[in-house]
Amino acid sequence: MGKKSRILIIGASGFLGNALYRELNSYFDTYGTYNTDSTSYDQNQKFFPYDMETEDIRILLDNLKPHVIITALRGNFNAQIDAHFRMMDWVQRHANSRIFFISSANVFDTFRNYPSYEYDKSFSESIYGRFKIKIENALLRMANSSYVIVRLPMVFGAGSPRLSEIKQLHHLQEPIEVFPNVIMNATTVSKFTQQAHYIINRKKTGVFHLGSTDLTHHDDLIKDICKVLELNYPVFKQVYDSNDDRYLAVLPKDNLLPKNLNLTIDDVVRASLLSHNQ
Repeated sequence: MGKKSRILIIGASGFLGNALYRELNSYFDTYGTYNTDSTSYDQNQKFFPYDMETEDIRILLDNLKPHVIITALRGNFNAQIDAHFRMMDWVQRHANSRIFFISSANVFDTFRNYPSYEYDKSFSESIYGRFKIKIENALLRMANSSYVIVRLPMVFGAGSPRLSEIKQLHHLQEPIEVFPNVIMNATTVSKFTQQAHYIINRKKTGVFHLGSTDLTHHDDLIKDICKVLELNYPVFKQVYDSNDDRYLAVLPKDNLLPKNLNLTIDDVVRASLLSHNQ
């Protein structure tokens, strides 16, 4: 995909959206939307204000005509669903465009006994997981060339809300919640943006699982991160949401990325240290 390909990131002022903008902007004709509550992007001519609860995204799409629409929205679930359905409607009328939807491992949070792969049937007990499934299912009914669904596990790394929360709780001497029975994989924001760049550049479509290639228990991961951050005497609150180990992990089987784009749990832990030293 050449320099002239136009990308619009819906939610580019958020954590993942902004990281994607910084990764893609030098290589593509990249634009973003920001929440109208923010004024920090008013002077940026590549960012557009957008309120999904009051505005129709198709007006901006008609003006910009992006080849790739990356959705990194946060906020009211019903408003998000409506906005995504409007984007799908637009994409179906523009054959050279597609949606890049950032989903979550939570679409599988009912399955407890094994990791989940790209084309396993999704099933969720949580409101968040069911919300993601509703958008996924609508995308899966579209032509395969029209969408990319990337499912992410927990995201750590520089500037990540999860890492900031761990540091803040430790600073306040508050307990950090860990789930000893949850077997999971994880990723970093920097690796995710590299993987997204590759998928877009190679015009890949379909469903991708973008987590570490290996698994760990949630409490082990959080304790290892605290150790490399040299957080002295952290207090952990162990939360047992089941009597047995349960999996919340998304692993790739059908859509594999090159080895240099893979990462391990050790990479996730080390990335925490790198961000701490910046």
